[in-house]
Amino acid sequence: MTASADLVLASASPRRLDLLAQIGIVPARVDPADIDETPLKDETPRAHALRLACAKARAVADRQPGAFVLAADTVVACGTRILPKAEDEQTARRCLARLQGRRHRVYGGVCLIAPDGRQVSRVVQTVVTFAPLSEQQQRAFLAAGDWHGKAGGYAIQGLAAAFVTNLNGSYSNVVGLPLHETANLLAGLGYPVLR
Repeated sequence: MTASADLVLASASPRRLDLLAQIGIVPARVDPADIDETPLKDETPRAHALRLACAKARAVADRQPGAFVLAADTVVACGTRILPKAEDEQTARRCLARLQGRRHRVYGGVCLIAPDGRQVSRVVQTVVTFAPLSEQQQRAFLAAGDWHGKAGGYAIQGLAAAFVTNLNGSYSNVVGLPLHETANLLAGLGYPVLR
């Protein structure tokens, strides 16, 4: 293994690319993993985030030998209920109804596989509180479409930022990648990062 080995991001998320760039890391390649993301029976949100991140990393490492492979997964949960990725307005409406006026947790699973096969992973938890929302606020948010393709039906860096009354933990985790923990994983396996 050499420190100059390429880094491959196993994600199609532009948000994760932007977050890595924020700390001076630009992957050599993006190679999204295509895996089944259905939760297992009785799987906790924390376990789900970690399992998916590691499965994505392993899937991409198999086809990217000699590279560092970084994968992540973000899970939004109310209690033990994993909220879906909102692909339609009805799903986004259900998510918003669950989130408004209460706390929820965002779990970020991160997995890194080194060129020599060593694997490290972490799960980061952030607690987010949304204000109660009026019907008008909910309608306006849904009409804007900012929820599309987002875990839990929102992006904290988008319109939903106006709903957040409290955040305890990593902001970048809610966006899609906990940067402090990711930088530590990379440095720990020998990938050059700012220290």
